[in-house]
Amino acid sequence: MFESIIKIIDSWEIDIKILLAKLILGLTVLLIFYAIGKSTKSLAYKINSKLLVKYKDLQIILSKAIYFFFLFIGCYLFLQIIGLEQYFVKLLAGAGIVGIIAGFALKDIASNAFSGLLLFFEKPYKKGDWVQVDGHCGEVVNVGVLTTAVKNKTGQEIFVSNQLIYSGTFVNYSTYNNRAIRLQTDIEQFFDLDKVRTLLTNELKTISTFDPSKEIKYYVDSISIDGSFSLEIFFWVIFTNEEDFLKTISDTLIHIKKVSSENNINIINTKWISDEEDSTSAGNFGAND
Repeated sequence: MFESIIKIIDSWEIDIKILLAKLILGLTVLLIFYAIGKSTKSLAYKINSKLLVKYKDLQIILSKAIYFFFLFIGCYLFLQIIGLEQYFVKLLAGAGIVGIIAGFALKDIASNAFSGLLLFFEKPYKKGDWVQVDGHCGEVVNVGVLTTAVKNKTGQEIFVSNQLIYSGTFVNYSTYNNRAIRLQTDIEQFFDLDKVRTLLTNELKTISTFDPSKEIKYYVDSISIDGSFSLEIFFWVIFTNEEDFLKTISDTLIHIKKVSSENNINIINTKWISDEEDSTSAGNFGAND
């Protein structure tokens, strides 16, 4: 039996000594690059954990990318040493075709990942900012590689695909920490517009978040036959978070009601006009829409 095996090996015209030497050398090279990959992965993770404190998922991706880079080189050199690199090239060619097919299937994931990378470098917003993304308004909870998590006004966590940020528009209300409040109200049977402006201006300036660096603007929208008119009020406030802003709107409506009651002016139908969207890439808000 052993003789027949030896004859078969002899028929292959393979020098066992050379083959073993190549295997030993190839495995040594592979182990060296494996060790380099493991050590550089750990080193890269330590460095990234300091540079990318707020992006743990990106730390892991970059560290693993370095590890697989060295492992790939080690595998290629191993196959080249034992003389099988041509099969490796054919395998890569086949993998390229598979990669094209997978690329079409996973294009949305790739687009989100690339958008997440752009978010990391550009930093249009950060955790804790108050933003409007794809029609959703709220506080940024987390900026991930694929999605951005936003906590809306009702306390729900919404995950928005990162690609929607660059394919559409978004607003960061925390960039300047101030925002305009736009109100609309109706004033019945009172003809002295200048007096109304003076009374409202004096009252609005007492609001704690009022921004004195910008003037209050008044615009008449319509005038009825009896002299009643609709007034649009436009002024700026300073805030640090969404709760402050919403409280300011509430306080403003109460102050306007105070002007109405103390001066016998019939100011009615006062409402805040929001600049926030009520629709998303998936359609209007609401389960039945």
